[in-house]
Amino acid sequence: MKESVSRLRLFDGPLDLSWRHCATTSDFIADLFALRFQSSRNDYLEVRHSIGYLANELIENAVKFRAPGEIVIEASMDSECFKLKVSNDVDGENASEFQSLLADITVGDPKDLLIQRIEANAANPDVARSGLGLLTLMSDYGARLAWIFSSADESDRICLETYASIPISQTTN
Repeated sequence: MKESVSRLRLFDGPLDLSWRHCATTSDFIADLFALRFQSSRNDYLEVRHSIGYLANELIENAVKFRAPGEIVIEASMDSECFKLKVSNDVDGENASEFQSLLADITVGDPKDLLIQRIEANAANPDVARSGLGLLTLMSDYGARLAWIFSSADESDRICLETYASIPISQTTN
């Protein structure tokens, strides 16, 4: 990310990281980046919602599947696109399971895959990793997603970087 980047770090601590932190953090990011659209209530609400949904989904995944340690969130926006990078460590088993899920949900049309996954989840609600959130981002929000898995300093830990971008458009009134 070469443009001006805002960076947040979520640390482990006495309060632990939880779902509440995901929502609070994603709302903060959405509020911050939607400010430039305040002149149009509709644009502001749409941009804030899209950014908030994207940020919340990626931060929730990072919190849910991370190995102990910090989560780093980097965000930027230009006139056409909001970009987000979420970095965290995962253990080897979670990395392998996630790579397998990605192999399933990144081949084919996201809309078709989303419907298939919804139907599969309805038939078997105990599925732990459905990929519905990522498929919804790709299908309904036009998100472009990428992942980099690299060795971390500690054995059996993998550094996971999740990259996402969504188109941002401003309507004219």
